Amino acid sequence: MTAEPGRPVALVTGGGTGIGRAIAGGLAADGFDLAIASRSATHLTEGAARLRPLGARVLEVPTDVRRPEEVEALFAAIRREYGRLDVLVNNAAGNFVVRTEQLSPNGWRAVVGIVLDGTFFCSRYAFPLLRERGSASIVNVVASYAWMAGPGTAHSAAAKAGVIALTRALAVEWARHGIRVNAVAPGPVRTEGTDERLWASEAVRATVERTVPLGRFGTPEEIADAVRFLVGRRASYITGEVLAVDGGQWLGRGVMPLLDGLAGGSDRPPR
Repeated sequence: MTAEPGRPVALVTGGGTGIGRAIAGGLAADGFDLAIASRSATHLTEGAARLRPLGARVLEVPTDVRRPEEVEALFAAIRREYGRLDVLVNNAAGNFVVRTEQLSPNGWRAVVGIVLDGTFFCSRYAFPLLRERGSASIVNVVASYAWMAGPGTAHSAAAKAGVIALTRALAVEWARHGIRVNAVAPGPVRTEGTDERLWASEAVRATVERTVPLGRFGTPEEIADAVRFLVGRRASYITGEVLAVDGGQWLGRGVMPLLDGLAGGSDRPPR
């Protein structure tokens, strides 16, 4: 496998399923060849089978992003196969809802290891390849609850808040190398994984939807579109930013539930 001359290459961690696969598919539609990484070889195989019909070459590299030696081997494989890297999307994540007093040390370490350590390791080992391009981009996938209350997500929120700080630090440090570093912060999005781990019932889903001003869940494709924007030429002067793609959830609904409960609700003209 060799990259076509001039054809850009993107790595998406966690790119075999869910939001990661949607991001990889969007980048394939934009003309990128792909590398996808995941701890699960099955996820990689299934993801690659869906991505290749989009016209992209797809390199599958089983990788635990918590292990720096595996991350280093991942980028060595990308250099061998493609000889370049233009975009890194740090999307690999692990999450589950648990009260903080019930969160085990192992649960804390697992999530912080995947989200924060993994983002650092991948960015660190991607740097030589990205620097060679002269114009490259990193997008880190976080979550809007990284800066607002997220009950049951202390481990994940802390890790993603760390990624936001890392995003801004790298944006400043690596700007002179032509590397832009931004983040996308999804709100509630339905995938097979989130339906299993987070929104497992209609009652839960209805409750979540009531917290979103736009009144619905997002789709993986909407998150992918935000990533495609940030790595594209229309965002060429944007670095160090966090783009919330959450239907306005982080803003809150304020007094809207109260107004909605009044007779006539918010359709009443002000007096």
